[in-house]
Amino acid sequence: MHKIAIPQYIIDRVVKSRGKLHPFDTLPGEKTALLVVDLQNVFMLPPYPTEVPLAREIVPNVNELAKATRAAGGTVVWIQMTHSQDEPKTWSVFYDHVSNSANRAEGLKRLGRGTHGQALYDGLDVQAQDLKVEKNRFSAFIQGSSDLDKLLKARGIDTVIVTGTVTNTCCESTARDAMMLNYKTVMVSDANAAATDDEHNATLANMLRLFGDVLSTEETIARLRPAVSAAAQ
Repeated sequence: MHKIAIPQYIIDRVVKSRGKLHPFDTLPGEKTALLVVDLQNVFMLPPYPTEVPLAREIVPNVNELAKATRAAGGTVVWIQMTHSQDEPKTWSVFYDHVSNSANRAEGLKRLGRGTHGQALYDGLDVQAQDLKVEKNRFSAFIQGSSDLDKLLKARGIDTVIVTGTVTNTCCESTARDAMMLNYKTVMVSDANAAATDDEHNATLANMLRLFGDVLSTEETIARLRPAVSAAAQ
């Protein structure tokens, strides 16, 4: 598991700016969605070159968060990076310049719909009532990547809990855009995974400073408020 270390100067800035460290005292269950980003075989298992070993260690926490979210009346969303043969054309800057173009064909095969690499990791507690969403960019919210924003808004969701891998790539991109679309955004410190502690913590610091909140699994579950029935209201 990552060793969490957010710099004190970041914490001090946040408290000075907000008046407190954590912006959201409660997470209303019926308006909350747990987003599980890219916990797919291609990022979870050897011998895939994109394996993130620490991602396997967060699975128990992700499953606990999923259980708690459902119990609170919220929505669990399993997000899968999925690429088609159109991607090298529509995302040519990434494929031709940013990534290693020599591995382009292999990368497309690993993330094609229905492949072993694109499939969700077996250890995840996926239930029938959960949503599955495919995306074709790092962020699940960016224009044209997926229909996640539409699905969440249709359910009255205004709060998202971000988990998954890689912390500083797809998870961070999704979390940043969630806040920019006016979702209350929480990134879970021990339910995201990156290649190194430094990369992981850099994202957590950025998220806490400017884009929402950073909580542990235990803290997140403690803030999840069960849905209140109409009769009780």
